[in-house]
Amino acid sequence: MGHVAWLGDVFLRALRMLIVPLVVTSVASGVASIGGGLDLGRIGLKTIGYYGATSFLAACLGLLLVNVLRPGVGAELGFSEGVGGLELAPESFGSTLVGAVPDNLFAALASNNMLQVIFLAFLFGYSMTRLTSENGRLIVKATSGAFELMMQVTLLVMRFAPLGIFGLMASVVAREASDLASLGQLVSRLGLFVLVVLLGLAFHAGVTLPLLLKLLAGIDPRKHARAMATPLLTAFSTASSSATLPLTIEAVEKKAGVSNRISSFVLPLGATINMDATALYECVAALFIAQAYGIELGLAQQAIVIATALLVSVGAAGIPMAGLVMVSMILAAVGLPLEGIGLVLGVETFLGMCRAAVNIWGDSCGAVLIAHSEGEQLSYS
Repeated sequence: MGHVAWLGDVFLRALRMLIVPLVVTSVASGVASIGGGLDLGRIGLKTIGYYGATSFLAACLGLLLVNVLRPGVGAELGFSEGVGGLELAPESFGSTLVGAVPDNLFAALASNNMLQVIFLAFLFGYSMTRLTSENGRLIVKATSGAFELMMQVTLLVMRFAPLGIFGLMASVVAREASDLASLGQLVSRLGLFVLVVLLGLAFHAGVTLPLLLKLLAGIDPRKHARAMATPLLTAFSTASSSATLPLTIEAVEKKAGVSNRISSFVLPLGATINMDATALYECVAALFIAQAYGIELGLAQQAIVIATALLVSVGAAGIPMAGLVMVSMILAAVGLPLEGIGLVLGVETFLGMCRAAVNIWGDSCGAVLIAHSEGEQLSYS
């Protein structure tokens, strides 16, 4: 085990290195883009309201399923190392919120206190929207550039993800699955985790969003799905919602009749902040890992999971493996060990493909709903 375990250790250290700068730049630039959208008035408010509501519903659905089906409970994985950083557990929700406000900026960054880091990033992002001078515009551009830089670093680290996955999985299996029976238990628990995620994604994409289309706009979800077939298949095959953006814009304009005025604002913003499937997956993965470690997260901690998932999904890039980095941020926020990522790494690629397709589906539904609310006549072809 020692011959390959170091691969997983190096990969985890690289992930830890990315967390704070990625949170600060991604959340700050994402919030800054949202704030700029508010200047567009009515359309901006509708767009942000839709994306916020659907992401919240998806995250709550994920928590509901993982609490009901409990895929990590009874796995008997036998994790023995101590788990630190669960100082949130004995605190009330109000105390947790007070503790999210740092009294020392640099101490918050150095200690990797994720709630405080996210609060700072959100505060910086909002403050950037209030800057009107040339220096202010330069700061916004610099933050956006820093986020792009961090994403390039993340992509570089993710090139070594297969080696890291191999090292982590080999270490987990060798340490915790000492016989075939326990190995089978580990695989069955992971299979149930995948099932929970797929159930959540299927319900959100097949029930929640179609109901919104039907009830709010009178649109036949099947007709809309046929119109979106090309971007949905592309998103699934590439596992990237950002790479599919041009195809999504073309589909909603040419096949659904949405004006460029709506699509050119709603869809690019959605590619940045609308990560319904990512928020759902992050919540399920965090609780699955907690259950596998035998840790019960109370209502306050689960509320923190939802809040963190929504905030980090705002800045989640629509690229393959981005959800993995975001899960590590949530684990850090509630004090769970990052080593638990090794339990879900093996299925990340497939689930990432499914998430990308659901994210694109949510973006397209938002575009036609907002176009309908603006009085546009939609015509499906």
